[in-house]
Amino acid sequence: MIIDERFLVGIRNVCNKMAWLNEGDMRNQFGDYTSAEVHCIEYIGKNEDSNVTRLAEAFLMTRGAISKMSKKLIKKGAIECYQKPDNKKEVYFRLSPKGNAVFELHENLHSQFLERDQEVYESITEEQYSAMIHFISEYEKHLDAEIKKKGLEIKS
Repeated sequence: MIIDERFLVGIRNVCNKMAWLNEGDMRNQFGDYTSAEVHCIEYIGKNEDSNVTRLAEAFLMTRGAISKMSKKLIKKGAIECYQKPDNKKEVYFRLSPKGNAVFELHENLHSQFLERDQEVYESITEEQYSAMIHFISEYEKHLDAEIKKKGLEIKS
């Protein structure tokens, strides 16, 4: 099967429009937090023992960029550093009460976005949904292999 470029352009357009549509609500709700910072807070809230390396892998960013962002989040009072008693070398992050408030607000916003778009989700059959999930999974595996060929590594 040959994929028409319209399909890939369509995926890109949907992602861009979703981000653009959601951006206003995100900005209104989070004020001085960037989208990347909010998603970093989300990751830390959902993943125990988050550290610079794990965040860099998850966001496809350098450890230096994550380190810089985490310092800003610490300064804003959203995250805290900690170490495990048996490993004083590794530094981990957890949400502060302020970070938990941002996390909860973000989760609520995502629920609102899902509810807003529910009519589209309901119009898709289980078979269509399964086919889309299968395609995305296969495409992601292909991209992971291409990334590996270039000597890069992503841990999913």
